[in-house]
Amino acid sequence: MSTGAQLQSFGAVAAPAPEKKNPILTLLMVPAVGSLFVWMLVPLALTIFFSFIRYNLLKPDISGFAGFENYSYLWGDESFFPAIINTIVLMGSVVIITIVLGVLLAILFDREFFGKNIATLFVIAPFFVMPTVSVLIWKNMLMDPVNGLFAVWLKTFGLPPVDWFGNYPMLSIVIIVSWEWLPFAFLILFTSLKSLDQEQKEAAAIDGAGPVQSFFYIVVPHLQRAIGVVIMMETIFLLSLFAEIFISTKGGPGSATTNLAFLIYSLGLGQFDIGVASAGGILAVILANIVATFMVRLLAQNLKGK
Repeated sequence: MSTGAQLQSFGAVAAPAPEKKNPILTLLMVPAVGSLFVWMLVPLALTIFFSFIRYNLLKPDISGFAGFENYSYLWGDESFFPAIINTIVLMGSVVIITIVLGVLLAILFDREFFGKNIATLFVIAPFFVMPTVSVLIWKNMLMDPVNGLFAVWLKTFGLPPVDWFGNYPMLSIVIIVSWEWLPFAFLILFTSLKSLDQEQKEAAAIDGAGPVQSFFYIVVPHLQRAIGVVIMMETIFLLSLFAEIFISTKGGPGSATTNLAFLIYSLGLGQFDIGVASAGGILAVILANIVATFMVRLLAQNLKGK
């Protein structure tokens, strides 16, 4: 028998038999999968249904099929495109700030120093504060133009206080949301940095590489996966940001801080127009899926490259 025939016969013998699926295990999974499927499908189906009918809570008797009228009305609303832009600006600003500060904090806490455990506790503490509470703290205790801590500091140096939410509403919300999400980025990046082989840093130092070169050629490439995870998670959650805007600015002044989630709320509970609000919800779902698909593919390519 030739060598090829021997290898083929050996492979045929050594190939493992395909595992048979246990029908009982499949049957036991049906309730959980079915409940999850209904839990996801029913709200989405109802939202799609309401987006194609005329339905106002103040006039429940006046209803009927509207076709794409709700979508066209929402598309022509003067607040729709500013809401999309505000959503992108808010999301992008927070992601950039949290990644930059998260990387710097991860590098700082990768070293040993006095009081490191207590400092780490203070850094991750904002992640456990409810969004409503954090907004109230920033709005009333820090950014208040009369009694806020920032106003007191400015008065100490002879400078006029700043009306943060009146003059810089979007910047104020970006600061608050970045403060809330910085601990998440820090924990992911710090954990990833802990897995970096110290011998690489030592070898680079022996070859004459300085701190800046080690950062860009060793630390940053090592953190690419973690950075991709942070971007994907924060992007998905920040698309539905609502509580911070509702408590601080109510989407104002005007529509300066109105994002897509707050616009849907204002249409649904402000004007009681369930049809238009449902159409906005469907558009938000489509936008979220587009962003999530793009981020997942980007992260998958990053992981394949490794």
